[in-house]
Amino acid sequence: MPGLVLFGRRWAIGSDDFVLPGAFELFVRLVWIGIFVLYTVHKGQFNCPGGGLLHSYLLGLIILLASIICALSALVYVSMQGTISNPGPRKSLPKILYTRLLLYFPEFIWAVVGAVWVSDNSVQCEKTVVNGVIGTVIASWIIIVFTVIGVVIVFDPLGGKRTFYLPDGVSRNLESSQSGQLLYNVKSSATRVWEKRIRLLCCCIVQDDDHRVAFTSIAELFRNYFSDTDLVPSDIAAGLILLHQEQDKMENCSKEPEEVLCHSPSSLVTDDLDVELENAAHFMLFAAAAYGWPYYVYTNPYTALCKLNGDCCRNRPTDSDITGSDRHNFHFGSILKITGLQYRDFVHISFHNKIYEIPFFVALDHKKEAIVVAVRGTLLCSQDILTDLSADCEDLTLEEVLENGFVHKGITQAANYIYRKLINDGILNQAFTIAPEYKLVIVGHSLGGGTASILAIMLRNSFPTLRCYAFSPPGGLLSKSLADYTKHFIVSVIVGKDLVARLSMPNMEDLKRRIVRIVANCNRPKYQILLRGCWYEVFGGDPDDFPTELDGRNQDALTQPLLAEESLMVHRSPSYNALEEEPHLNSPPQYPHLYLPGKIIHIVEESSSRRLCSSDIKYTARWSNETVFSSILISPKMITDHMPDVVLKALNSLSQEHGSCLSCQTREYNPSAV
Repeated sequence: MPGLVLFGRRWAIGSDDFVLPGAFELFVRLVWIGIFVLYTVHKGQFNCPGGGLLHSYLLGLIILLASIICALSALVYVSMQGTISNPGPRKSLPKILYTRLLLYFPEFIWAVVGAVWVSDNSVQCEKTVVNGVIGTVIASWIIIVFTVIGVVIVFDPLGGKRTFYLPDGVSRNLESSQSGQLLYNVKSSATRVWEKRIRLLCCCIVQDDDHRVAFTSIAELFRNYFSDTDLVPSDIAAGLILLHQEQDKMENCSKEPEEVLCHSPSSLVTDDLDVELENAAHFMLFAAAAYGWPYYVYTNPYTALCKLNGDCCRNRPTDSDITGSDRHNFHFGSILKITGLQYRDFVHISFHNKIYEIPFFVALDHKKEAIVVAVRGTLLCSQDILTDLSADCEDLTLEEVLENGFVHKGITQAANYIYRKLINDGILNQAFTIAPEYKLVIVGHSLGGGTASILAIMLRNSFPTLRCYAFSPPGGLLSKSLADYTKHFIVSVIVGKDLVARLSMPNMEDLKRRIVRIVANCNRPKYQILLRGCWYEVFGGDPDDFPTELDGRNQDALTQPLLAEESLMVHRSPSYNALEEEPHLNSPPQYPHLYLPGKIIHIVEESSSRRLCSSDIKYTARWSNETVFSSILISPKMITDHMPDVVLKALNSLSQEHGSCLSCQTREYNPSAV
């Protein structure tokens, strides 16, 4: 960091990113010393047909190989110098890199010559020599191909737009027409680049007006987020490693009284925690079942397909309204097996999946006497991801809330779709006709949890007794007024360091600031951070004692930007320049603070004893508040804690523990024993 400038353009790679790939190539090249040995052993044995060309080829290859090894050694050595925020000792690296790139031309020519020589049927030299040349040619082509792939990966489409960058001596008056035009050009170019990337990733889906609007909205989101720093991917990786180790060191330290107090459960709501945990464990089955066969196969990898194949030929029920594609009855068969319900218990099932239109089902739960609306969460399909990433804010007006609330746009549109289906198509009327005394319960996991929460808000007036259980919902969902309003009828369940529950644009901005801050204040080279970080993530141990933003500074000093941090935020990429400083004095923020819905149950892994063939994990649960999730925590479990099977396992463990405690108390206070 900053991004390396070569051939007059910026690339998505830093000058300190050549240590590991350069060392690997250097190792491969050193193995080629065998070519020198081969030439020495067979020096006087080139009288075979084609031997003259072979002699010249091996001699030229040895000279070329020596030049490449010297260039690579210099490249690796220089790239090891300095730190992430201090590229000064690496200022000579571009010249070395130019030299190394120039050597690719004779290497390419030599690879072609070697391929021609090997393919010549008239060559009748010793087999050992021929095999050695074949190995050399193959290795050369592999290195050339991987180099081309690497160039494509680190290519920055906006790196060449240097004319958009205003030098320090030029006025940055955004009121002027020239600066305004430059700002518009930069923003438009960046948005178009991100939009093309998103379209490429979603090339397999049919794109309509909704998709085009979503592409533009998401492209602007990414452009805004990456517009004010000159980070390359390896800088982000190093920053995440440092943040993880810093967090682990802080967790190992004794907590201050204020920190313990803010994490303590409220005494007003602890009484019903066990009841809500039991209900959550029950309804999580419905939220997990909404994923259909992918979840069932994931949790039963050895037997799921056999069981589903046995049911695929059965007739689909005629008394359930099923829409969307479900080939071989796999989705519905999985839902039946996960929930344990019968065909007749389902009122409506929708497998229809489109952007802002996600699958859901409505079923009768006789055990809890509830009509359950279960909304599917995010699968790894582009439609769901586009819905998640449409993170603009949208107004949601409710008479019960004093001020208008803000909600996540994409998830709100998904909730609107299900609301129209439930009300306009008479699905809920049909369900309450069958079971008028049942209560309405809405559940979902991840994207489904966020959609279920907003859907519950929409249905609250018509069904005052409804309940909603949102499992691992997105953090940036509701404004403060709406989040407080939902505490009466929504319960959110979060496990551990779940990333999605902490995802919001303000939290992402905070994470970016922390990454820039911690890498700017680290005095170790990047390759050391990455190597030691990988060792720590895989094998564990004590966190490395890297200097962090907390070392040797009081709290007042931490509020001021570090010199290196300030330079990283000011010396922006030529493609993402400082013209982003738009005035927002009289306009609301584009991404205000949004929070988790309802009351929050936070489940934490208390202890674990891992053996060779088993894993025993103990969980603890407590009521929490939205401020606990105001920062993204870096951990290997930040993804796994979000998975539906982990959430269900934690809830079942707590529910079973509560049941065993009740039985123990019953035996302890048995009157006959007194």
